[in-house]
Amino acid sequence: ICTVSYVDENGDKKEMECDGLLSTCLQHEINHLDGKLIIDHLSKLKKDFIIKKISKIKKNPDRIVV
Repeated sequence: ICTVSYVDENGDKKEMECDGLLSTCLQHEINHLDGKLIIDHLSKLKKDFIIKKISKIKKNPDRIVV
């Protein structure tokens, strides 16, 4: 369960409590607003492994920004 405070399109402050998939989606989007990516939650070892794997797939590996 998560509780989110927000301002609606009319400028009114609202609060919403949600759980399940909706709470996961909201946290995902809030992470984007905070500049966090899914790989930021991984250990350094796993993150390095993924970056290396993506670099091999990409045509221009210098463009991978993490």
